Amino acid sequence: MTFTELINARTDAVDSMLCVGLDPDLKRLPACLSSDPDPVWSFCKAIVDATAPYVCAFKPQFAYFAPDRREATLERIIAYIRQTYPDIPVILDAKRGDIGSTAKLYAREAFERYNAHAVTLSPYMGFDTIEPYFEFADRGVILLCRTSNPGGADIEELRVGEEFVYERIARLAQGPWNKTGQIGLVVGATQPAEIARVRAVAPDVPLLVPGIGAQGGDVDAAVAAGLDKHGRGMIINSSRAVIYASSGEDFAQAAARAACATRDAIRDAKRKALA
Repeated sequence: MTFTELINARTDAVDSMLCVGLDPDLKRLPACLSSDPDPVWSFCKAIVDATAPYVCAFKPQFAYFAPDRREATLERIIAYIRQTYPDIPVILDAKRGDIGSTAKLYAREAFERYNAHAVTLSPYMGFDTIEPYFEFADRGVILLCRTSNPGGADIEELRVGEEFVYERIARLAQGPWNKTGQIGLVVGATQPAEIARVRAVAPDVPLLVPGIGAQGGDVDAAVAAGLDKHGRGMIINSSRAVIYASSGEDFAQAAARAACATRDAIRDAKRKALA
């Protein structure tokens, strides 16, 4: 299955558009893991097992592994998800952005070394930034579009003719750039009006939506703005609010409760939007 087929099938199978982000900050791991030989692995495995029933995807953030030389742990976690939960896609959040042979190597890193189903990319150097990833025709590339950080407006809301930069990216993703049909867009939940504008320009493109939970995005507004014509098309990410729901020995159980509650809130928002 391609990335989009897999994400749609999983979304429909469990009626969930929740993605849990794996951001294992060593400073925030539960004290009960302090003597563990690989606390990041144990933490992430427990979070994955606890939250898997409630998610449409997992999204490990590369930056939480690389500085401490834990790339092998990241490989292990993705391999575990793919083996144990083969119907749940893995999005590697790496935000790569380069051209030519360098981009080809980054594509190999994401799809061969880590074996992710999709990877996040920065599109601001143009089409040749993402073209090498299309050699892996079944894998997804998810482009930064209108991000949830306050500084995103510095570039993304500049005008290009009659549209914003982020609208131009969405238009290209919907049309000439989408050579394999596997492009998605990152649009923050803190920007529901922009989600609606992106969805209007790119009606068929899946949206990775960070910003709910710890960042305070409005679930109802985001879902109402971003649903596609099939009543899905969104991968709504929550990281810290789920994985750090407790710092005690019950951290996995607390994460499961937080994931279930977030999944249910997204379901409720969907019902309201489709009513």
